[in-house]
Amino acid sequence: MGRGRRAQPIKLSREERKSLEALTRRATAEQRHVMRAQIALRAHRGETTASIAQALGVSAQTVSHWRSRLARKGVQGLQEVPRPGRPRRIGETQRLELLALACEPAEPHGRATPTLDELVDRAVQRGVVQQISRSHLQRILQAGDLRPHRVRQWLHSPDPQFREKVNEICALYRRAPKGSVVLSIDEKTGIQAIERKHADREPRPGRARRREFEYIRHGTQALIAALDVHTGRVIGSCSDRRTQADLLAFMEQVAMAYPKGRIHIVWDNLNTHRAQAVWDDFNARHDQRFVFHFTPLHASWVNQIELLFGIYSRRVLRHASHTSIGHLRQRTEAFLAQRNRAPKPFSWTFAGFELQIGEPLRFNNDANPRRPKKGR
Repeated sequence: MGRGRRAQPIKLSREERKSLEALTRRATAEQRHVMRAQIALRAHRGETTASIAQALGVSAQTVSHWRSRLARKGVQGLQEVPRPGRPRRIGETQRLELLALACEPAEPHGRATPTLDELVDRAVQRGVVQQISRSHLQRILQAGDLRPHRVRQWLHSPDPQFREKVNEICALYRRAPKGSVVLSIDEKTGIQAIERKHADREPRPGRARRREFEYIRHGTQALIAALDVHTGRVIGSCSDRRTQADLLAFMEQVAMAYPKGRIHIVWDNLNTHRAQAVWDDFNARHDQRFVFHFTPLHASWVNQIELLFGIYSRRVLRHASHTSIGHLRQRTEAFLAQRNRAPKPFSWTFAGFELQIGEPLRFNNDANPRRPKKGR
């Protein structure tokens, strides 16, 4: 029986393999590019053309074509080659002008996101192009990975010591000073005890669970909680309000839970946290054991207790029906008790910022921060 031509061996460098593997995992990558990357990786592992074709559901001719291109030109051979056809009617300079045009707000003092029709009219009025269709403009924006209709909010911190404060807190998260504990504290206020007026309708095949829009309010609760960032242990207290007296009573519980050693408190800049005279008097009663660290302004993400509050919202509050304040408080206390039965700290890997250049840092497995590589 005759034997076909022997496939050429493929050898990829480590960097090439990592790049192709990342391409296969990218959700937004084009399917044809993913298929070519999979052919290259399987060929590098020594698989035959027939087995690759069967595994990927393509023809052997397709695998052989890209395998030959890869052997001749390397990874660059997986890219498209220029094809003959009519030259572009809109040149590169005009395309860049259209991308810049799409970045402008729709109105100087109003709506920020322009529509495609508005961009088309504006491009013609300014003489960027003589004419262009909506679909053509949309393809240009997509090729430039630009989506002017999408907006993501962010919150700037005006704190002049932003990086220094973040670095100080991250150092406490990585390793507590000897003989001390680090507690992350905050309040979650306005937790509504909401009861659904009518029962839910159970989900069915092809139909999601249906929930009645109307509800009955039974009041609100405030949750004050302290998270031991190195053990995962949680101390929590529910109350009807969030006042200075409520917070002071909770801090007395914290002092009783940790009767010895220094206690480092990480919390935000709420008015009850900034009552200097109150906390000076509190610290005097507890032998100056408490050290307070304030997060930067508008930087609640530095406070680890916010991670716990997120889990609490998803597991206790979301899609829930609470028949009374007592019911809400009972489920909240059950959640905290469940966390404390098997406490587990959060894996905090952010190490702060490089103070000179502002680059973010990450912790290695040891206590040393990992600095970004040059050139990135």
